[in-house]
Amino acid sequence: MSAPTTIETSELDDQTPPERGATARRWGTPALALAIVVGLLLGYAGGLLTPRLTRPGDASAEAGFARDMVTHHAQAVEMGMIAFQRSTDPEVRSIGGDIASAQQGEIGTMQTWLRSWGLDPAGSEPPMSWMPDGASLVKDGLMPGMATPEDMAKLRAAQGRELDVLFLDLMIKHHLGGIHMIDGVLDASDEPDVVATAQTMKNTQRNDLTNLQNALNRLGG
Repeated sequence: MSAPTTIETSELDDQTPPERGATARRWGTPALALAIVVGLLLGYAGGLLTPRLTRPGDASAEAGFARDMVTHHAQAVEMGMIAFQRSTDPEVRSIGGDIASAQQGEIGTMQTWLRSWGLDPAGSEPPMSWMPDGASLVKDGLMPGMATPEDMAKLRAAQGRELDVLFLDLMIKHHLGGIHMIDGVLDASDEPDVVATAQTMKNTQRNDLTNLQNALNRLGG
């Protein structure tokens, strides 16, 4: 298991941990799955609300961010569902469920952007090529913060406290990498929908980081 990650205080300054309700703790897996589907549909709708006179091109920062962040989010959804379905810790279950449902909805939004821009969801550009330092951030084919196949295999096999600590540690790294990517598109884009959604993602993930680190500290990770 990788060493615990220490969050830089600059990532957490002035952040107030959100009041996470007991909703996820009360839901069963079918109910969360339904919530994820609803979030995905709302994401699709949100991506279509604002008509555009101009559209980002295939090699644009907006298109690259959307494609790469869909892949990045997909791993977070899997990790969150593992925690929600199999953790025995109520707080970890709640965090996992919240992350899975929120990021699935954002996947829907970004996929809808690409369709509305008339772009291939996969594209031909290498991962992270839309960021100035992007090539150097890809390690063994993985974007910033993404868990390795070996780490994901460990998470799928883990149980009890080991599962909780590993999930929290991996998700902290995942969010920190995701925020770096979000900052990249915020620096590069003036597309209103992209900027607004990216800023919301950043705020949500910063709040998640507070909860993830607090839970990790409580469990002695």
